[in-house]
Amino acid sequence: MDFGFLFSHFAELTITGLALGAIYALVALGYTMVYGVLQLINFAHSEVFMYGTFATAWVAVFVHGTTSVSQGLGGTLGLLGLCAIVAMVTSAAVALLVERLAYRPLIRRGSPKLVILISSIGASFSLAEIMGLRDKFAGWFGLQDNLESYVAQARNVYSSPVTVDPHKVFEFAGYGVTDIDLLVIGAALGMMFALDVIVRRTRLGRGIRSVAQDPEAAALMGVNSTSVIRTTFLIGGLMAGAAATLYMLRIGTTRQDAGFLIGVKAFTAAVMGGIGNLRGALIGGLLLGVMENWGSAVFGTQWKDVVTFVLLVLILLVRPTGILGESLGKARA
Repeated sequence: MDFGFLFSHFAELTITGLALGAIYALVALGYTMVYGVLQLINFAHSEVFMYGTFATAWVAVFVHGTTSVSQGLGGTLGLLGLCAIVAMVTSAAVALLVERLAYRPLIRRGSPKLVILISSIGASFSLAEIMGLRDKFAGWFGLQDNLESYVAQARNVYSSPVTVDPHKVFEFAGYGVTDIDLLVIGAALGMMFALDVIVRRTRLGRGIRSVAQDPEAAALMGVNSTSVIRTTFLIGGLMAGAAATLYMLRIGTTRQDAGFLIGVKAFTAAVMGGIGNLRGALIGGLLLGVMENWGSAVFGTQWKDVVTFVLLVLILLVRPTGILGESLGKARA
């Protein structure tokens, strides 16, 4: 154990951990929204995120080509905005597809929750394999040459050609906080604050909360539960797409199974904060990101994931409902 490294790099580990945790929190919102309404885990949400990462990379290839370029954040903001829009639309479309094909038919038939969970797991594997076979699909339609930049080496790491160089904005406790750190944390906090306001203060939010709290009573009051469920998946997909763009900004690479580990971490964050609670997803994500970095500094990077799940077990032993146990259905306007 190396506590000296932790103390000497405390500010750096904390700030970068918050940036990573903000991405976890955005993805966790999809898990917590669906669970709050349906009392089910959407295991395909990790692939919803993964498709957003590829959308981000493909927009960069479409705009800049495959030639690698490196530039500052200021010169990339326009491209990042375009990437974010396309990624959010793509992830939202995939999320709606999952809802339409893997959830809605089974919910209408009154299928057991276990069957629906298995369906979501099948959707997760299917989406990952479709991305891994994109070169085959392009070949079947005779488009492999035209889409070479997008389908080559379908199961290998796919890199964005645009790299954003971080620049120090100010210094905090010996660490130069960068513009990328501020953008990732600020964007994530802003989107989560906006979503919290929508859920707590708008008519749409009241519909979501009513279905989460008592779907039968909500139906009697004229709330269309199918529409609410569809909107919930849509919102989760939008947040996952935004997280995908921020992830590519920091990491810069993705692959067809990139969503798996991020999805597990985001689910852990949702459970840690109190699954079904929006603010809990935020707190759980930020806490998880920071604790991962601190644990890596003390025990080594090979123990990073172990620290994550040990922390989850400890919190659930003390508070099984998570840090914030209030459910989405009990959120007050």
